[in-house]
Amino acid sequence: MVLLLSWPLIGCTDRLVASPPPSLTTASAPVAIGKLAEVPPPPLLQELGRSLDQYQPQVKILNPQPEEVLKDTTVSIKLAVQDLPIFQNPDLQMGPHIHLIVDNQPYQAIYNLDEPIILKDLTAGTHTLRVFPVRPWHESFKNDGAFAQTTFHVLTKTEDNRPDPPLPLLTYSRPKGSYGAEPILLDFYLTNAPLHLIAQENPEDAIADWRIRVTINNESFMLDKWQPIYLTGFEKGQNWVKLEFIDEQGNLVPNAFNSTVRVIDYAPNGQDTLSQLVRGELPLEVAKSLINPDISVPQNPQKVEPPTISLPREEETVPSSTDAIEASPLSTPTDAIEEPPISEELPPVAAETDESETAVSPTSESSSTDSSIPEALTSPVPENISSNSSIENENSSSMTKKTTEALEETKPSEIDSTSINSLHNDLSHGNEISAGPEKTTHNP
Repeated sequence: MVLLLSWPLIGCTDRLVASPPPSLTTASAPVAIGKLAEVPPPPLLQELGRSLDQYQPQVKILNPQPEEVLKDTTVSIKLAVQDLPIFQNPDLQMGPHIHLIVDNQPYQAIYNLDEPIILKDLTAGTHTLRVFPVRPWHESFKNDGAFAQTTFHVLTKTEDNRPDPPLPLLTYSRPKGSYGAEPILLDFYLTNAPLHLIAQENPEDAIADWRIRVTINNESFMLDKWQPIYLTGFEKGQNWVKLEFIDEQGNLVPNAFNSTVRVIDYAPNGQDTLSQLVRGELPLEVAKSLINPDISVPQNPQKVEPPTISLPREEETVPSSTDAIEASPLSTPTDAIEEPPISEELPPVAAETDESETAVSPTSESSSTDSSIPEALTSPVPENISSNSSIENENSSSMTKKTTEALEETKPSEIDSTSINSLHNDLSHGNEISAGPEKTTHNP
């Protein structure tokens, strides 16, 4: 009975009072034992946390009522939360939510309070609900009024799962489940725990001071402050974590849930949202959608490449000898330039084709056409052409230029003496053609 009256913050009702967070001046030294080490919270979580400090959420359990005896193993739970938006971002699958704990089982994350929460197949007997709001990364709000608890019964009452309301109570929260990145959050909830200053004021009084004993993979350390910590040094694979509420002599303070153990899995390089948050891989503007329901992010965002403009390529066409002649304003019929059988006397002409393939830039003067005529035309010129070689006019110069261009595109090996004579006859009245130095050919 003395123990019941020795704890401060105890009233005559069943209402539990959250233990106030300690002052920063009473913070313990950082944890460092074995492979485990306490580190600061990830920077991205600190940035988001400052935006949530404005909230002082208040939680109530509307159904079931305290000490209510239910006649079914299926129970409908109804909660009410004020001063905190409860939602789940549809893309990142995280957001501010409620941790709901049935007896001392791992919590259920509740993101929707508009519909009742259905608990199925509860065992007959006494059960206790504990609820409190948490940030998207599962760190609990610890203000007064942020914790609610009720005890009810299914079919009948029993003595198990019934914490003593006036006594200090430890509620295990994190770690839980699987993790893909370090540091890992260790968080818990305290109710009815005395202030350290009051407990330490008189060593001879009945007010016992308290500690939280943490054991991880057989490595133990003490916490004397009620605030979350972030730890590194977990083993890959399975790890176990145990939390105990103990007094100043190291003895477990008796209450229903003051000793709890959980098993978690750790696999580095996880790609879930929490792992990306811890590693700081999410952009801040995207991460803000976890604390503000009015901000949305696109699902599976893809990098948008700048548009490229491609110009159509001009097709390169190699004109045939027939196409070249048809492109010029000559009146020579197409059949006049068809390729005849090559006689044995033509090789001397074909042997000089290397010089005729040199590129020439034509000018507007007719005298420039001398070097542009293929040497296949250097055979003796008929008299009717040479007698008219002094005729010059503007039209003939233009025609000579086009003819020259056509002849340059014509393979010299495809021109015989018959086609040359026919071409000369067509140009005899308007073109001046310089045949160049004479070359002797033997006609049959």
